[in-house]
Amino acid sequence: MATWQRVLDRAGITAPALREDYTLQRRLIAEFERAPYLAVRLLLPDSAVPHVVAVTAFMHHSDNILDQGSPADRAAAFTDWEKAVRTALETGTSDSPVLRALLNTVESYPQLPGEIEGYLTGAAPHELNFHGFATEEDFQAYVDGYSLPAFMLVAGLLAPAEPKYRALARTFIEAWQRLDFLDDLAEDLHRDSRLGLPADALARHGVTRADLEAARPSDGVRELIRETAALVGDGLRASRPLSDLVPAPNRPLIRALIALQDVRLRAVEKSGLALLHGSARLPVVQALRVLAREYAGRRRGRGQLV
Repeated sequence: MATWQRVLDRAGITAPALREDYTLQRRLIAEFERAPYLAVRLLLPDSAVPHVVAVTAFMHHSDNILDQGSPADRAAAFTDWEKAVRTALETGTSDSPVLRALLNTVESYPQLPGEIEGYLTGAAPHELNFHGFATEEDFQAYVDGYSLPAFMLVAGLLAPAEPKYRALARTFIEAWQRLDFLDDLAEDLHRDSRLGLPADALARHGVTRADLEAARPSDGVRELIRETAALVGDGLRASRPLSDLVPAPNRPLIRALIALQDVRLRAVEKSGLALLHGSARLPVVQALRVLAREYAGRRRGRGQLV
């Protein structure tokens, strides 16, 4: 694996101040998104890595604004952030290192402003006042309005966002988002008073929000978890052809992202009713095996091309 300075060189990022902007974003992502960062570093061509880091840092910063403070403070802060982002895209300049790195990445990926606008448009309506879904249709609207635009910030760098690619990306991120809501069930309820499992799914199994908040185990809760996990598994299996739609150098990362969610799903299924008390732990050894397998395959493929 090349040093970070060599990665910046290969991406054509030579200006010292700009290199520092990207390096700052890299430190933040490496600290808060360790597994995805490691996957990106190992499995993508070096020339693409800083750009994926830049858009991931932008999304992470935006999500932090949406999550921190009172509802009124978050709404005001995100309005200011939206204005700053749009002004930066219009003028090509910014005082923010997050946006300076993003602007440089936009120069290499001219389709990115459209994805950024899609994310900004959907983020506040779906996140600022979110506490739960009444129906599965509400969850699907959340995926369309927020989860997919957020994912496409990165996915749009890996391949042209043609209809088939975007549709399979949606299938994958729907499964990933559903798994997030299931795995984070206890934390979301107790920290943020959020419930990502639709109320109509709870009712179908005779479960109430109060049951989940009180961590009351029951056959209904067990079946709710099993049903949700089954939907995740179906979505992950259906999304596997996504890797065939990206250029060959980017396929190891897509395969690894899907496989890592498979590993996580198995841990969640094993936890079962324990999810009422906390998230499942990602099996580190299995996750590292996924990365090692794809890294070895990537190196073999690169050798064959040479």
